[in-house]
Amino acid sequence: MDMEQALALSASGLDVQRQRMNVIASNLANVNSTKSAQGGPFRRRDLVIRSAPVGRPFGAMLDKAARQESPGVRAVRVIEDPRPPRQVHEPHHPDADAQGNVAMPDINVMEEMVNLMTASRAYEANVTAMSVTKAMALKALEIGR
Repeated sequence: MDMEQALALSASGLDVQRQRMNVIASNLANVNSTKSAQGGPFRRRDLVIRSAPVGRPFGAMLDKAARQESPGVRAVRVIEDPRPPRQVHEPHHPDADAQGNVAMPDINVMEEMVNLMTASRAYEANVTAMSVTKAMALKALEIGR
């Protein structure tokens, strides 16, 4: 694996983890949102991540270079969690139904914080990998002196 490919792998990881942190932040920001664009309570979202193969035959490498694809990971799409909303009894809430129940998002703050910490650590790991790759490139240049 060459230096450029190693940096591309880490860069794709950085990009995906940044997108994942944005989705998690959106979930945390809407933990009490009873209305969304679809009309119901906010639905928890998650990012679907797909890996791209690294080693390919020469012909496939030429095709990949022509399409400007780099190996690594990709964010495929954002999906909504299928869990039903929580029913909370709050008769004085403006969105309460006739029985006084309000449909609230089924977002577990602790689960989201763990996901955020995991994404943050993965981001840090990719930054470290980029730093190591850079240091290796600099050491390789010093060998030629």
